[in-house]
This record gives sequence, structure tokens and C-alpha cells, in this order.
Amino acid sequence: MKILFDHGTPAPLRRKLSGHGISTAYEMGWAHLDNGALLAAAEAAFDVMITTDQNLQYQQNLVGRRLGVVILPTTNWLKIADHVAQIIAALEAVHPGEIVLVAFP
Repeated sequence: MKILFDHGTPAPLRRKLSGHGISTAYEMGWAHLDNGALLAAAEAAFDVMITTDQNLQYQQNLVGRRLGVVILPTTNWLKIADHVAQIIAALEAVHPGEIVLVAFP
């Protein structure tokens, strides 16, 4: 699976998602794009985008998009590291045009 990390997604998560092709918005030269333009660019090259932008679900309509989105509840790597299994499950569950919210207890 090809995964794009949005701006706030902690880079150390990359090491926990072995077996996937992962790039960041910054590496792709997309750091300046707003959410709509970022989604349009991402769906041409990626299967899923991981973001920490909680507002994305209210600002963007993904119906008809070829990209799935997984939203993490925090940018804090120490909190995220304890829930990698949940993130992997979300990646496996998300379909194109869908948003999956990952919630930590």
C-alpha cells in the first residue's frame, strides 16, 4: 500500500509500517498545499493518507475519491506509538473515498 503522511503525522510511525511505501507531503513537495489540493495530488499517487487534522472530515468530501484517509487523534509520537496495532487495523479497513478515525482510550 502506498501511504502519504500529512504534515502533522509523526515520522517515526514510518518505521512501524514496514512493507508499505511511505512518503511525506514535505518529501513530495506538497507542504504548501491546502487540504483540497493535497487530497487531489495524493489520490493520483497514493492509496491512503494519514493525517492528524481532525477538521479534515468536516472540510472535505471524499465521495468519489480514489484515496482513503486515516485520521489520528494526536501528533504526539509517544501516544501514537502505543496504538500502532489500531493504526494498522485502520489502514487495512479504510476504502477509497472513506475516512477512518482512530481513537485512543
